[in-house]
Amino acid sequence: MNASRIAFIGGGNMAAALIGGMLKDAPAGARPSIVVAEPDADRRRALGEQLGAETTDDNNAAIDGAQLVVLAVKPQVMQTVAEDLAPHLTAGQLVVSIAAGIPVAALARWLDGHAAIVRAMPNTPSMVGCGATGLFAAEAVSREQHSDAESLMRAVGVVQWLDDESQIDEVTALSGSGPAYVFYLMESMQAAAEDMGMAPDVARLLTLETVFGAAKLALAADDSPAELRRRVSSPGGTTERAIAALDEAGVRDAFARAIRASRDRSRELAADVDDRAAD
Repeated sequence: MNASRIAFIGGGNMAAALIGGMLKDAPAGARPSIVVAEPDADRRRALGEQLGAETTDDNNAAIDGAQLVVLAVKPQVMQTVAEDLAPHLTAGQLVVSIAAGIPVAALARWLDGHAAIVRAMPNTPSMVGCGATGLFAAEAVSREQHSDAESLMRAVGVVQWLDDESQIDEVTALSGSGPAYVFYLMESMQAAAEDMGMAPDVARLLTLETVFGAAKLALAADDSPAELRRRVSSPGGTTERAIAALDEAGVRDAFARAIRASRDRSRELAADVDDRAAD
């Protein structure tokens, strides 16, 4: 991490996860100074006690002297926050936004033409250090700033740089919304087991460990998920019968439709924001 001081505007769960990840990974002598601007007094107190971060209720004071500014506020208040910050930003400061659905062009307008912007699309497993984040950088972002943005998000999981900002919509549909698809699968598996008479606590534990174990096995293996599935599906066996039932129900096509629907909605939201920013 090149930045020696990082300012977080907003102190919610994702900001706390990023701060905790950075403090955990960085050597004691190389930890950046961190300040969090958060309007809620109880939240400020909790961040100070749990993470040892400097806190304030003044956004403009927070970014003073910071090389990296992380915008971690809700999308619906981003315009107001960005426009208030704009007069206080300096050209050398990197702005990283983790707000969903806010294009770089809109941020640049609200920040009065500020050019060094990185847009990040993390997901909720980031809060337990197992996140997957897509990153897109505006042209003005320097090599060092690229490195800082990557270090920031690697503190909570894996990172993938994107060549085109439109790919953020695909990331949103796959890994951003993806945890909900997995939770939906888990919910369905547990419900089916309970319908067959299994005790809820047993069904829950077996479901969670099965999904966790399958993901861990897939990460450790060089083979594709399709190959791993085939290995479990013995000819004429129970798993083959189950997969046939899923195929008959059109589950694969349903997943494809769901992911495309999420991508299309992401595009719509971004277009709406761009239209408002241009007005």
